[in-house]
Amino acid sequence: MTGNAESSGRRRLLVAKGTFEAMRGAERDLIRNLPALAQEFDVTVATLQPSKELKNCIRKHSIPLLYPDIIWKPSTGTIARILNSDLKSSLKSWKSISGLKEVIDEVDAVHLVSGDGSFGLIRIIPKKKAFHLHMLEPHRGLYEDVLHLDVKGEPKRNMGLTKFALSKAKRDDLRVINHLIKRQKSRISGNSSYSASRIEDVYGCEAGFIHPSIDYSEYTTEATKEENEVWIELDELPDPPWITTIGHSGWVKGTWETISMLTGSGLGLVLVGGGVFEELEELQDYADARGVRFWIAPRLSNLQLTGMMRRSVAVVSMAHGEPFGLTPIEAFAVGTPALFVDEGGFRDSIEDGVNGRLLPRDDPAAWQEALKEAMQDKTRKKWTKAGREKIASLDLSPERHAKRVSRIIEELLS
Repeated sequence: MTGNAESSGRRRLLVAKGTFEAMRGAERDLIRNLPALAQEFDVTVATLQPSKELKNCIRKHSIPLLYPDIIWKPSTGTIARILNSDLKSSLKSWKSISGLKEVIDEVDAVHLVSGDGSFGLIRIIPKKKAFHLHMLEPHRGLYEDVLHLDVKGEPKRNMGLTKFALSKAKRDDLRVINHLIKRQKSRISGNSSYSASRIEDVYGCEAGFIHPSIDYSEYTTEATKEENEVWIELDELPDPPWITTIGHSGWVKGTWETISMLTGSGLGLVLVGGGVFEELEELQDYADARGVRFWIAPRLSNLQLTGMMRRSVAVVSMAHGEPFGLTPIEAFAVGTPALFVDEGGFRDSIEDGVNGRLLPRDDPAAWQEALKEAMQDKTRKKWTKAGREKIASLDLSPERHAKRVSRIIEELLS
């Protein structure tokens, strides 16, 4: 654990998330918003698994950080998933954090972001404490089939047996959220209109939403000296021209379908986000068979990710049921065309033909035409301008994000 802050007379807020180690969109977004939240509240951050990016942010902004002496990690074994042992082990890990109980007693409210290990914290928060759960999406492995498909979109095992095996985890999940909903001072928010509707479908409760944010100091329209320096530090670089897709290797992120779509286009594909070794090998073999150049990026810093997007023909996603997706607004900020499947939360940020394209999943000809469109300088400039206007109209700054959280906390406390 690190840090201790003196009270400033503002509301005291515990901001928590189970793990930051993956450093995907949810983790990047929360870290981006922490400085603004620390301007709005006296913030303490707690997690079971910090990342170096979180620690750097905490250090820079002098925010107290609590985490266990023995870092918790999500389980990977089949038996552990069937028994839902992560809920019990994460609860034990939250309880082990030195000073956390005292912080919970002292704060006015808790702001918990969903993810691996997060729900264990709910059980140790007093029922009268104001509690806001920023649930990016209901656990998709429990309520949808898409996470149980292999990299080619085929069931990994008998779907009926899979659902039966996960029935305990599903009951536990429903029990935890139902207990939270019954609290007088609790509220759940999604991160898009789509994820809010999914929360309502799964849990039968009303949910609002708070969009992720974007910080223009991270995503400039022109490459900075620092970006160019870290870009050339990469050991290998893909051969241009390429498109970038951001997300792990699984079927849910649509990488297999993106390779299919690119066949014959002459464009390569960069995958940012890694994945399971066997899945990555299958994707590589499939790309080779389809004549699509395929490059798996190493773990990238924010500056390197910006450089990757900036040098792409387009940022593309064919993800299934994405709750919001940071990638479109990051593409807007950088000035790279955003071509996304017309599903899920992508509809909150992309207006087809105005600031990017929303395309039908099963129409490769439409995607190929959109890729040609994205190569036109006039179109790129028009979409960049409209994309930044969309960010402004949605008011997606970290400061506004913090204000939205503050408004919810005040409503819970009033």
